[in-house]
Amino acid sequence: MDRESTPVISQLPLSAVRETGVNLNRPECVLGTAAGDLYVSDKAGGIRHIQPGGSARLIGAQAGLIPNGFALLRDGSFAIANLADNGGIWRVQRDGAAAPHIMEIDGVGLPSVNFVWLDDQERLWICVSTVRKGDHQFRRDIADGFIAVHDRHGTRVVAQDVHWTNECRMDPTGTYLYVNETFGRRLLRFRVAPNGDLSERSVITEFGKGTYPDGMAIDETGHIWVISVVSNRVIRVSPRGEQQLLLEDGDPAHIEKLETEYLANRLSRPLLYDNHSKKLQNITSIAFGGPDRKTAFLGCINGSSLAVFDSPVAGLKPVHWNW
Repeated sequence: MDRESTPVISQLPLSAVRETGVNLNRPECVLGTAAGDLYVSDKAGGIRHIQPGGSARLIGAQAGLIPNGFALLRDGSFAIANLADNGGIWRVQRDGAAAPHIMEIDGVGLPSVNFVWLDDQERLWICVSTVRKGDHQFRRDIADGFIAVHDRHGTRVVAQDVHWTNECRMDPTGTYLYVNETFGRRLLRFRVAPNGDLSERSVITEFGKGTYPDGMAIDETGHIWVISVVSNRVIRVSPRGEQQLLLEDGDPAHIEKLETEYLANRLSRPLLYDNHSKKLQNITSIAFGGPDRKTAFLGCINGSSLAVFDSPVAGLKPVHWNW
């Protein structure tokens, strides 16, 4: 299929959304595999493994570790972005043992880390949203986030001055890296050099009122599925920046209140976490799973389960798919 084409996908009703998983604890990020396993971050300090039959177990429960984004590694362990103040990337083994993995870059400690992603070359991409703490970080006039890459040569910063860096993904050709700027309300694109350096920074699209781009995934046609926290939106973006709203579950009055606070640089964590919806519980991420990668799983920060819907387009196969 032409990756520049934009197949028409009808907007989904909320009735098309079902649930899976129970008793989850802030399942912000979710990954799926070909075997039918699901892995979700768990606020208890580890990764919740949901097996194909539905049973689940917690892998790790490390004090001081607040898992946000995470990557499944070839040996079955997990690289976890630590949202807690002690920050860094942690490694959690299958037996639950946890230890610091990447805690500094050029002698400077990594602060709270939002996201980590493994590419097809098994490089780790690290997204730090901001070096600020508290409610002073959710501002539209601050761009102190950065992106780093970890490979066999070490760890280095490859992009700076990003406006609240969130999730990132590579396009199907490995040519470009996409990055969400949550409180800049933009989707960025960088050209990726063979050594992992980033250049040719550009804005692919800007989002409007009520959209705060958080998680993302790429489908097999090269389109980017962007998740908006708070407004519970799923937006499919073409490589040219065309947007199509696929799913939404937000309260207009709450979104209006957020817009006022956002424009005044007064956004607070309680307001961002306060959910006003019918079904979706403040969704934050998306992963394609199922035998044909046409089942979309939505991570969230308020719910205790995952929202699920069927997609007419398959997701791009992640590097960990057959692990």
